[in-house]
Amino acid sequence: MLNNLFPNVRPRRLRKNKIIRDLVSETKLLKSKLIQPLFVSESIVEKQPLESMQGQFLFSKDETFKEIDELLNLGIKTLALFPNISESLKDENGTNALDEKNFMCKLVSDIKKRYPELVLITDVALDPYTTSGHDGIIKNGVVDNDLTLEALKLMSINLAAAGSDIIAPSDMMDGRIGAIRESLEHSGNKDTIILSYSAKYSSNFYGPFREAIGSKKAEGISKASYQMDKRNIEEALKEAELDLQEGADILMVKPGMPYLDVINKLSSNVNAPVFAYQVSGEYAMLQQAIDKKIFEHNVIPETLISLFRAGSSSVITYYAKWVAKNYDNIS
Repeated sequence: MLNNLFPNVRPRRLRKNKIIRDLVSETKLLKSKLIQPLFVSESIVEKQPLESMQGQFLFSKDETFKEIDELLNLGIKTLALFPNISESLKDENGTNALDEKNFMCKLVSDIKKRYPELVLITDVALDPYTTSGHDGIIKNGVVDNDLTLEALKLMSINLAAAGSDIIAPSDMMDGRIGAIRESLEHSGNKDTIILSYSAKYSSNFYGPFREAIGSKKAEGISKASYQMDKRNIEEALKEAELDLQEGADILMVKPGMPYLDVINKLSSNVNAPVFAYQVSGEYAMLQQAIDKKIFEHNVIPETLISLFRAGSSSVITYYAKWVAKNYDNIS
């Protein structure tokens, strides 16, 4: 009990100016902790604005290089790449994902040759490549877990061999981390980091992302049979522990702000870094409010700080570039 301590104890002493507030702050927003997602396509020549994500773009290969130049100059050194695949290359089983000479593998290789210092995260899931929009292979009307694992293993080997520093399985199949880790070990990719989407919830906040990767068919389907139930938190801890036992290096919680309790739960109970993904729906809501002058731009760092305060080690956010541009003016 803190009784009768005033005036000796005055918490406002540590708030009286920005320098002191910065000195004693418990949470810091650092550019080195922010990861910028990029949507990429081989079917376009110039970058195209994303209608549902104001301020974000779908990049061609050449425009991707230009964007990387700008991001590196701003101090953003880690990117997460997501492909938008031509409809002509999609099929029921997402077989283009398994081609070692596909667009993503070639792009990753080209990027790493040109920017060896850049850390690249690549997504491991079949939804950009399947006609169904599902993250796995459908058999008898359901996503077949074990059949999908075989595809994910080959996809992971190819992306690692192309130069991915971190592969990020986002599919939520059971046993995928162990299967992928074993495959990486046996293919000479033992140092490839696995960032597991351990707590990827079946969320309503993913809509704009599905447009960005050209997977609009996924808007009408349910992924609840493999993504996590939004009502559960203990299950997230179970998934995290399983993934670590199977060989994951980093864990992910997705979405971010609606699941701050999950971020805190994992970061407090597992001995591994926990990342958060401030997803497309979160971005779209904030951007709409900012564009309509409901919020000022300073709401952006506040939302990111909340993710770090909850326990995130790093955050994937569409605002990474904005934060870097405005870093000196963020209070």
